[in-house]
Amino acid sequence: MCGITGFFDTRQSKGHDELAITVRRMATSLSHRGPEDEGVWVDPASGIAFGHRRLSIIDLSPAGHQPMHSSCGRYVMTFNGEIYNFKALRQELEALGQTFRGHSDTEVMLAAIARWGVEESLKKFNGMFAFGLWDREERTLYLSRDRAGEKPLYYGWAGHTLLFGSELKAFHQHPDFRGEIDRGALTVYLRHDYIPAPHSIYKGVYKLPPGTLLTIRGFGSDASPKSYWSAKRAAEDGLANPFAGTEVEAVDQLDTLLNDAVSMRMEADVPLGAFLSGGIDSSLVVAIMQANSGRPVKTFTIGFENSDFNEAESAKTVAQHLGTDHTELYVTPEEAMGVIPGLPALYDEPFADSSQIPTFLVSQLARRKVTVSLSGDGGDELFGGYNTYLWGRSVQQNIGWMPRPLKTALGKSLNPLARFDWNALLGGSPSVLPQSLRRKDLNKVLQKLAGILKVNQREALYWVLCSYWMDPASVVVGAKEPLTPLTDPSKWANIKEFMQVMMYLDTLMYLPDDILVKVDRAAMGVSLESRVPLLDHRVIEFAWRLPLAMKVKGNTGKRPLRQLLHRYVPKELVDRPKQGFGVPIHEWLRGPMRPWAEELLSESRLKNEGYFFPEPIRQKWAEHVSGRRNWQAQMWGVLMFQSWFEQHKNLISARIDDIALSDVPVVGVSSRTAETGPVQPSI
Repeated sequence: MCGITGFFDTRQSKGHDELAITVRRMATSLSHRGPEDEGVWVDPASGIAFGHRRLSIIDLSPAGHQPMHSSCGRYVMTFNGEIYNFKALRQELEALGQTFRGHSDTEVMLAAIARWGVEESLKKFNGMFAFGLWDREERTLYLSRDRAGEKPLYYGWAGHTLLFGSELKAFHQHPDFRGEIDRGALTVYLRHDYIPAPHSIYKGVYKLPPGTLLTIRGFGSDASPKSYWSAKRAAEDGLANPFAGTEVEAVDQLDTLLNDAVSMRMEADVPLGAFLSGGIDSSLVVAIMQANSGRPVKTFTIGFENSDFNEAESAKTVAQHLGTDHTELYVTPEEAMGVIPGLPALYDEPFADSSQIPTFLVSQLARRKVTVSLSGDGGDELFGGYNTYLWGRSVQQNIGWMPRPLKTALGKSLNPLARFDWNALLGGSPSVLPQSLRRKDLNKVLQKLAGILKVNQREALYWVLCSYWMDPASVVVGAKEPLTPLTDPSKWANIKEFMQVMMYLDTLMYLPDDILVKVDRAAMGVSLESRVPLLDHRVIEFAWRLPLAMKVKGNTGKRPLRQLLHRYVPKELVDRPKQGFGVPIHEWLRGPMRPWAEELLSESRLKNEGYFFPEPIRQKWAEHVSGRRNWQAQMWGVLMFQSWFEQHKNLISARIDDIALSDVPVVGVSSRTAETGPVQPSI
């Protein structure tokens, strides 16, 4: 796991030293992602500069230093991630006559690309990765990202220079970067509490979508990412070729796949462990790890005294049964809130999934003992685990038959009911409500239903279900909401069942742009590598072959994962209601965090900054602090932007101080190579 960055000055306007100093600044800004080694490589004749920060996981020797050259001399790579099947690929290449000087997966990647080409090699790689690759013969820059989107990669033009990096921090260190906030992206952020790909918070800067390859040959060249794998194809192909065996046979095959996926992700030359919540997914990953380990697996859990947010007891029970080397840490509210001031710098652009706080804390805990930690992310999206899927299915079944005029009329009738103060009417006594609504904000439920009744397509229905601010363009000054995978029909798959539509859309957007962003930034913020076995592409493709009836029965989802886990852990230890990994933000905003929030949300401040209309924000804030409504998600989104913007204002002018060229060796082209042009390949 590392931090990568670089740029392509298509005018070749900078000399060797200027290129090296700039790209080193960019790489240094990512030092948390790779604290152990730094490398830069530049080619003034081409205008290319690569930077790398290394967190050594495989091949700790200098032979793993990056940026790395292919043995034929044609390719140079800066790489972040892991290729889990690199040993099998190495054997295949050795059988073809390839020799290797070290034992790193990066060297194997370069040899594969030299032998089979970029696109064919990408199809062979099983891993999590993002990389920049320079083809010295074709004078072409390639940027690529893994299938599920585990590893981040941003890119964008600053004048005639193409910038790229693992995080936006690196962009701020390039003198041509201006960092203009994209108001359209801000509207999408308010709707979802994160910014989905391809958008970023800055105009002209994009997230490379998962499973794509971007080819840059110069300024003005076609720079549209091309898919080498897609969730859409995986879903449609899986549904077209369903698994024909029994449930037992399906669980058997899943067991084989996951054992291989987990075993591959246990390959490391440094201490390794796992996050353990006591839920289905993390318990299964840990159970398989322990079955494949000759010593107790190190597991880690964060606990809270508030029972509504505490998973530590369940995790301890599972750890004791499996015999892991378990570490738990109970965190006070004050310690959890202490993380908040660092979140804007950690996440680099506005991000408001409040489980970012415990995710950072458990990553910090794990890093005390290990350098790599496996997680159970991905199970809910692939196997139908979210309660939202059940609610969405119920809504679709109950209103899907309605003709459009009837839905429109019902929607209009609900609007005034959604604005009514139901808490005041009920006098604080929720017992008059149905059991299913007693812990919900009735106004929010009515507001969601009114929004649902306005739409007709299933994807649009789910878009409403996933929205926090229902009309964010009315909150952001001068903004128009752009398309996302939820609103762009070209991204939708041909899927019959609505529950599977929701699972697909989450795999496409929520998983890579919220869940995986949260884990990557939290873990890399403390120089910890996270690995996700359930997102092995073979597992994803197999999951889409399983009929929905095998995944969800009644109100119980993730049946294959549950049935497999019961082979390792007794049912009574793990079958419990689903519990989110969160913190009581709603309470903190009314209590100890209120002065901080009041300052960021003051009417004069909102007006002067000019990004938000103050009225809707101040109204929701007043309702929240009074206790009449719970606007936690909406307020946390605004507060995280405001907190991020406070730091952003000074970022452009705050460059890292000049670093002497002697501080870190610069690997570059010789004067002879620069004069004679690109090195010709020897293959």
